[in-house]
Amino acid sequence: MSEVKTADIAKLRKLTGAGMMDCKKALQESDGDIDKAIELIRERGKAIANKRADREASEGAALAATSADKKIGAVVALNCETDFVAKNDDFVGLTNNILKVAIENKPADLEALKALKIDGRAIGDLVLDQSGITGEKFELSFYELIEGEVVVPYIHPGNKLACIVAFNKGGFDEQVGKDVAMQVAAMNPVAVDTDDVPEKVRQQEFEIGREQARLEGKPENMLDKIAQGKLQKFYKESTLMNQDFIKDSKMTISAYLKSINADLKVIAFKRVSLNA
Repeated sequence: MSEVKTADIAKLRKLTGAGMMDCKKALQESDGDIDKAIELIRERGKAIANKRADREASEGAALAATSADKKIGAVVALNCETDFVAKNDDFVGLTNNILKVAIENKPADLEALKALKIDGRAIGDLVLDQSGITGEKFELSFYELIEGEVVVPYIHPGNKLACIVAFNKGGFDEQVGKDVAMQVAAMNPVAVDTDDVPEKVRQQEFEIGREQARLEGKPENMLDKIAQGKLQKFYKESTLMNQDFIKDSKMTISAYLKSINADLKVIAFKRVSLNA
């Protein structure tokens, strides 16, 4: 192996983010060729990622943000194996950079986001590279984007839970948006309103209610009526606009928004949680 210059090691480290010793070894093996050394580091990242493919990457950072005009919001989750790496400034910085690219380009889905580039590297490849740098499995596991007249982001302390909420109109105090976003974070609704509940979920909850009534010994001709009542309770507990407001249980989220503006509504939300 040839001797390498300290300046070349520093340059390679800046280009790849790899550790000093990893950069030195790659340069020695490539006879000082920077491009070949970069490729060696990336190949090691792929090898580590493949080796650790069956490992659970349950730690990470879940972050949310909006465009400057607050009309576009995105939420992403980048996973790793340990809380130590998840709290690293570089890891959080990478997640924020991915989030910024998502908002700027509005990719259609997670795979489209992975194909977008940061500093000339596809995000999917960039995430893979980090496995070689840290020795941990990295995975970009979640991405959603919504639009509205106003979109409000919320990141729970610790970067393990994040959400975005879109409203049909603006002109309300910032705290109102934060209140609703915190409601989404805390109560994890399945849909905005009753009509937005997926039919599969609706049918599943109805059948659960029917079976519960049967097991309780209720008459057969009453099962559907009882199941319908249980379904209404599910809507109350699990749809955002019908949930009790966590800051004032005497009113629903719908009533809270009407108290601000009679026409104010939530039109969409997205939420992601790690370790939950």
